[in-house]
Amino acid sequence: MKMNDHVDLNADMGESFGDWRMGNDEALLDIVTSANIACGFHAGDADVMARTMRMAAHRGVGIGAHPGFADLQGFGRRRMQLPPDSLQNLVRYQLGAAQAMARAQGSRVRHFKLHGALANMAAQDAGMARLCYEAALEVAPDIILVVLAGTPMQQVAQELGATWAGEIFADRAYNDDATLVDRSREGAVIHDAQAAAERTVAMVKAGAIIAESGRSIPVRIDTICLHGDTAEAVEIARHTRARLSEAGVRLQRMLSV
Repeated sequence: MKMNDHVDLNADMGESFGDWRMGNDEALLDIVTSANIACGFHAGDADVMARTMRMAAHRGVGIGAHPGFADLQGFGRRRMQLPPDSLQNLVRYQLGAAQAMARAQGSRVRHFKLHGALANMAAQDAGMARLCYEAALEVAPDIILVVLAGTPMQQVAQELGATWAGEIFADRAYNDDATLVDRSREGAVIHDAQAAAERTVAMVKAGAIIAESGRSIPVRIDTICLHGDTAEAVEIARHTRARLSEAGVRLQRMLSV
């Protein structure tokens, strides 16, 4: 794949709940170009959504809905089995809430990205990805679907004729099928900011995911994700942005094309 001369940098945020604080959203919003904001099921609440969206809008950062399973205790990282109707309603409900809150802040939801176990399952199951994406497109036909590059998510988005953005992760290790290494395995999450930045630049330059085994998987890279809930999140974001700029890669919000 050809190297992009520009790329979006996104982070998961809005994950605090009531008096419980998760991550440093304000610092991340000064670095990233898009924000994936929790919709209240796996993390976040109405006040957190409003505050995070307001900060993002003020900084010109693109706002995205980040729906997950109804799993506050497990942070949306526990796999669940839902009937198709319930799964689609879960998506519609959270995306609708995000749209309403963004509108109240004078902004709009530009992109849609599944969270946690919901995303990992959809990355392996085209039928599940289709259910989620069809539900999202019913609510917002022009929304950008952020897909795990090189997985069934991408295939489904293309088949639906949707606008999509291929995503790689700066701070996660990959399997040979372009899916993420399970968090239970050592090395699945990368905590070294310099290492995360260097591997990200290497993947963008190659136009490919570099798996844990060393295998290169050609993909279209439109956006790079940083997890906002790790202790090193802000440091990784700063290093990654700096190294991309040094490599001649321009940072900009993902575009609706």
